[in-house]
Amino acid sequence: MEIPSKYNALSVESKWYDYWMQHKYFHSKPDEREPYTIVIPPPNVTGILHMGHMLNNTIQDVLIRRARLLGKNACWVPGTDHASIATEAKVVAKLKEQGIDKNDLSRDEFLKHAWDWTEEYGGVILEQLKKLGCSCDWDRTKFTMDDDMNEAVIKTFVDLYNKGLIYRGYRMVNWDPEAKTTLSDEEVIHVEKQGLLYYLEYKIEGSDEKLTIATTRPETIFGDTAICINPNDERFSHLKGRKAIVPICGRVIPIIEDEYVDIEFGTGCLKVTPAHDENDKVLGDKHNLEVVDIFNEDASLNSFGMHYEGHDRFVVRKAISKELDAAGILIKTENHINKVGTSERTKAVIEPRLSDQWFLKMEDLAKPAIDAVLKTGDVKLFPKKFENTYRHWMENIRDWNISRQLLWGQQIPAYFYGDGKEDFVVAETSEEALKLAQKKTNNLALKIEDLKQDSDALDTWFSSWLWPISVFDGIRNPENEEIKYYYPTNDLVTGPDILFFWVARMIIAGYEYKNERPFENVYLTGLVRDKQRRKMSKSLGNSPDALKLIEDYGADGVRVGLLLSSAAGNDLMFDEDLCQQGKQFANKIWNAFRLVQGWEIDKTINQPNSSKIALEWYESKFQKTITEIEDHFSKYRLSDALMATYKLIWDDFASWLLEIIKPAYQKPIDRTTYNEVIRLFENNLRILNPFMPFLTEEIWQYIEKRSPKEALIVSKWPEIKPANEALISEFDFASEVISGIRNIRKQKNIAFKDAIEFSVVNNENSSNTFDAVISKLGNLNSFEYVTDSIEGALTFRVKSNEYFIPMEGSIDVESEIKKLTEELNYTEGFLKSVQKKLSNERFVNNAPEQVVASEKKKEADALAKIETIKTSLVSLGK
Repeated sequence: MEIPSKYNALSVESKWYDYWMQHKYFHSKPDEREPYTIVIPPPNVTGILHMGHMLNNTIQDVLIRRARLLGKNACWVPGTDHASIATEAKVVAKLKEQGIDKNDLSRDEFLKHAWDWTEEYGGVILEQLKKLGCSCDWDRTKFTMDDDMNEAVIKTFVDLYNKGLIYRGYRMVNWDPEAKTTLSDEEVIHVEKQGLLYYLEYKIEGSDEKLTIATTRPETIFGDTAICINPNDERFSHLKGRKAIVPICGRVIPIIEDEYVDIEFGTGCLKVTPAHDENDKVLGDKHNLEVVDIFNEDASLNSFGMHYEGHDRFVVRKAISKELDAAGILIKTENHINKVGTSERTKAVIEPRLSDQWFLKMEDLAKPAIDAVLKTGDVKLFPKKFENTYRHWMENIRDWNISRQLLWGQQIPAYFYGDGKEDFVVAETSEEALKLAQKKTNNLALKIEDLKQDSDALDTWFSSWLWPISVFDGIRNPENEEIKYYYPTNDLVTGPDILFFWVARMIIAGYEYKNERPFENVYLTGLVRDKQRRKMSKSLGNSPDALKLIEDYGADGVRVGLLLSSAAGNDLMFDEDLCQQGKQFANKIWNAFRLVQGWEIDKTINQPNSSKIALEWYESKFQKTITEIEDHFSKYRLSDALMATYKLIWDDFASWLLEIIKPAYQKPIDRTTYNEVIRLFENNLRILNPFMPFLTEEIWQYIEKRSPKEALIVSKWPEIKPANEALISEFDFASEVISGIRNIRKQKNIAFKDAIEFSVVNNENSSNTFDAVISKLGNLNSFEYVTDSIEGALTFRVKSNEYFIPMEGSIDVESEIKKLTEELNYTEGFLKSVQKKLSNERFVNNAPEQVVASEKKKEADALAKIETIKTSLVSLGK
């Protein structure tokens, strides 16, 4: 087959991906082999490929492809997440464009729109992952809203409810007024914001006395139901049992006492708004206070806000502060830095809100998951430093608010049969719910139509925490063949930002439902940042188009570029130049293959000694490198594994080995050398394949015609054998000798075609193993071992060995003397200027230590250079 002169990544990539898919190399089913399983962190169903996905999935593909080569039954399960908040927001926005209000639709009508949206835009990201070369078992593609996945989620809810772990409670929750749903504590990000502290005066009922209260939220005065003072604060002891009047609304409220109030903060008086602050709610419960909710679900004020009804809370804050100021109630304002809770998803400022929600008790569930990571090491985090973050979260875990006021997601399987808060049953189906309700009420006349299912949906994470189990149907059918074979999975690759959201919860679910870990190792990648260390984002415009990168540099080039810049847990400073480096590496390998394939083979000629020893050396170097690579893989240092492979192929194989064995111009190569270099080339392709699957498969298939069973993707990882360290060390020494010869040729303009004499005083007792290689690469006429220095010769040292190249016939002596004399004069002048500086006591005493050290080094270097030049001039007879 004729090999194209240039490597065309785009055509090669589509050709081999289609071939791999056609022959079902990615597909896995249980057999007698050892399984190696990864479940993909499911991206949002409507998402598109960004740099974080590229890094994460490249790492997973490297691991899965290597496992395949190691002979394991590799299974990489792909899929997408229904992402209730994000997807519902997109559907609502699309409906708005069409003039449709979500609130005018029934649940079924809205869900039809959501499914239409999902089918139109969903799964695009999975198709994009194919362009990257991801070898997922696409036949196993799952979606968290698939029927079987839904059943698993509902079954889990019912089970946990029946175990007494899920309960319904009227609690203060995190309300996202943009998404109009509650959020769990973990979905709230606390951001430091500059705000104001407003000092307001409240009148004391029945007197002219006033109390000054400091608040960051003047708009919430409409919800005030008490003022609280510290019983130990003598300033206010006379107000015990009195009442105050709330400004503007005129509500009369009690003045209560509680040691919760910090005497030192603000004025020492606290306004209590039980409906809109968690701590105030605790105080309200303790002192039996009225609860006045002043907000609508979009955080605009309701009728309790009087003339501000219908206005947004932040608009009201500005307006009411002006009204209070005009009325003489606002005494002053002060700058105040406050930690403000914001929605991780919508970035809206969270509003504490009281409502009936569903919660999962976490304290006891979390214990096995804490032990697995922090005590037994059953689950290992890479890098280990994330154990501290994990510990902090897990040991301070709170009950998980699992209900969301959304339509898109699994509907909570609670069925109400009356108006009371406890008038409900929990069941997997409405038919089962009816039976339970009839039994609970002793009313057999109750009908399905009398039941009303809770309208809330479950938190998206409540479906994805089951992911490693549910993708193998392990919740519905816990003893099925697949869950018993593939679970627990091996490695999980994800970002540290969802260590608690997802990773910890999967570990909890694993121990609750399988009584064992869901995976053994968790590899936490860093965030992808730009060269200025900024997080990549659409708003900054610094996130490259992932598919455009693949188009420009090839999937292999992009994969190499990403991995060369990544390290576990450390942010990746992405630079497009690294993709260019990856592309150049692909071209280097392609050209090396074309060079080898272009050689004519002559079966009749014998193998030169230089080729024989060079091939032995490379085999040892390969074995040493593959041992290093194994170590890197075991520690999830994938970038180090790639770099070791890169250096081996670029430096040792292409730059040294091929140069040594290359036949003379238009001369043939012997069959033995050719066969061996092809074998070594194939081994290079095997270890490079997980990183650069397309290029390596293309070359592999060009080397010889292969059947589908012989494709590189299902080939075998090279066997590790002992490396000959002595041989490697001897070559390292020989390579320095060759570099010395090349340097002299370059410096003295001795053409490579001109063969030269060469002698050595072998003080090191170095081996002569590579003399044939030195002779070939140095183009030596002769190579002699001598006991004394040779006069009138060019010389260089490697360790204590001294090497000589006679000048006669090699260089123009007069011209060389002139050149060296000029160099000597310049260096002596440079030395004087440095020594003048060093003899200046003021400079030596006042200059920074490193500056003085640098000048002393310059002096030492100049002295050594002068000595060398003088020696060379003496040898030239000057």
